[in-house]
Amino acid sequence: MSFLLKSMVRNQLKNFGLGGGEEENKETDTSDSATAQGMTREEYEEYRRQVMDEKMERDAAFKKKKAERATLRLYLREKYRLGRSEEDENQIQIVGDEIDLPEDLQKMVAEDQEEEEEKDSFLGHLQDIQNLNLDTLKEKAQATITEIKQTAEEKCSVM
Repeated sequence: MSFLLKSMVRNQLKNFGLGGGEEENKETDTSDSATAQGMTREEYEEYRRQVMDEKMERDAAFKKKKAERATLRLYLREKYRLGRSEEDENQIQIVGDEIDLPEDLQKMVAEDQEEEEEKDSFLGHLQDIQNLNLDTLKEKAQATITEIKQTAEEKCSVM
């Protein structure tokens, strides 16, 4: 309460041009705010230090998350052969560490790569041939031929 009263009086004196409070240094401001919050000066300094440390940790975690997302985008761009993004590369360089994908995403990427390798292999093509139902293929071919014949008969007067 006294802090609030002092700041109000100080502001009023500054408005009148009397300059009240300009001689006070920053130390008294921190001690005033500390006493206003019911802490000693040392407790207040420790509190401020903890707040700054927590802020730095949050910022570092945020930058790391941004770099992880950028890594994922780079992977997807590479996979689908899209253009590179300088912004993503810059975010990764800011963090500096080798950023890995989160475990869930690493599992998904590994599964995708395994599926692609299976499809690209000779055995994958053989499995596709085995899964092919010849009866349905034969029926589709006959239906297509009859459609072509009907269309030709409608358009051609000779047939």
